[in-house]
Amino acid sequence: MNTPTQSIEQIFENMWNDYLALNPDALKIFNLFNQKDTVVNDHVAFRTFGLPGLRVEDIASPLIEAGYKEVESYNFEKKKLRAKHYAHPSMPLVFISELKIEEFSDEAQTLIKQLASQVDLNSVKAQSFLYSGRPWSVSSEVYERLLEESEYAAWVAAFGYRPNHFTVSINDLTQFQSIQQVNQFVKDNGFALNVSGGEVKGTPESFLEQSSTMANSVEVKFSDISKTIPSCFYEFALRHPMANGELFKGFIASSADKIFESTNSKAA
Repeated sequence: MNTPTQSIEQIFENMWNDYLALNPDALKIFNLFNQKDTVVNDHVAFRTFGLPGLRVEDIASPLIEAGYKEVESYNFEKKKLRAKHYAHPSMPLVFISELKIEEFSDEAQTLIKQLASQVDLNSVKAQSFLYSGRPWSVSSEVYERLLEESEYAAWVAAFGYRPNHFTVSINDLTQFQSIQQVNQFVKDNGFALNVSGGEVKGTPESFLEQSSTMANSVEVKFSDISKTIPSCFYEFALRHPMANGELFKGFIASSADKIFESTNSKAA
């Protein structure tokens, strides 16, 4: 039986609901902003393993069918990641990254390939794959082993395919004039920020300033036991006009590098 085609708006609604189940703090923050503003989502991000059938381009295929276009590529040498971002005429940007597994130990590569081998690669093309969760069985032992080499690898192993974060567009808020004001508001309401590289990542001169909460901790059922681990976070982005007067619509690799650490389970 064919699954009915969803509108891109429906896909985002389903992604948002899946994300909130792992990050209830995001809804609390959303509601705080929404008391005086209409919150606009700047971008949503996904993570994957760099393996055939699960690469960035594969994860993006339902979005491409829905009208998204690939815009730019990024490389994160220290995190051993590559990424691309995609744009749509009327929807938020999408940022998808993948782990360069060939740069990890033979043991980690074997463990990741064992996880990926459990995925029906035909399901990746489905719109619902973007919020389908974990498509494999994984033990806490494998999670911990991957965590030793990469926080990112462990996160994907534990959570699979769902939004890693949504992002408040500060440009569309009327009650704040700076990202510092947004950060203070978030902290005043009891939420911890990612301070890796400073609370604010980026500068007006680079045309993009970003900050984020630290990820919510949730109980995850592994194949052997349950563990409480960091899940998803909420980001805040302020975009600045370039020389031509248009708002910058890309990403800054050095800033994103630090944003990735919002899901870290241990201090750097």
